Amino acid sequence: MNNSELDKILKAAKTPQQSTEFWNQFPRRVTSRLHWKSAAVQERAASRFPQLAWLLAGVAVCLLLGFFIGNWRGHHEATAENGLLQNEKVIKEMLAMFPNRVRAVVQDEHGLNVVLSDKDNMPVSTPLWIKVCDGKRCAAMVTFSGQDVHIGGRDITVLADAKGKIILASDKFLWSNGQALVGEGKLRIEAKTLAPVVL
Repeated sequence: MNNSELDKILKAAKTPQQSTEFWNQFPRRVTSRLHWKSAAVQERAASRFPQLAWLLAGVAVCLLLGFFIGNWRGHHEATAENGLLQNEKVIKEMLAMFPNRVRAVVQDEHGLNVVLSDKDNMPVSTPLWIKVCDGKRCAAMVTFSGQDVHIGGRDITVLADAKGKIILASDKFLWSNGQALVGEGKLRIEAKTLAPVVL
């Protein structure tokens, strides 16, 4: 069908005759349908909003969980590296909580533990950081010269002099931060003097 044929059909068609009542009600019907359609569109949008909100909330929860798990893992690994034990503020707070009673603060596979003396007779001295690794297991502690402590499954006597030399002695080994390990060769030991804690 071309344009001229379409024109002939349209010119031949007669306009439908409607009553006066129809034309009087026509604007009302049009506006009511428009209101009905907009209400239906709003209703559909409103029904989609909770779904979208739940979806966004679920995504947010997943992101937060991922962040917290990653942060916990990073914190756990940082704690495993014993950065917490080398923090002067942490040591100061432990000593302030238990005045003259802290023998050691130990961190191992069981977590962070404070070893206290039965009496409040612990002398104030420079804290020493010690890390003992036996294969894959490592344990670290902050203690003081003259203490007999348990770390890495071993009872160890810790000694230090004024020049910063640290000596660890056990019934199975002898170690100094200036000399190689004598005895159990599979142990890896690190030790250093930390900054003095002023309460």
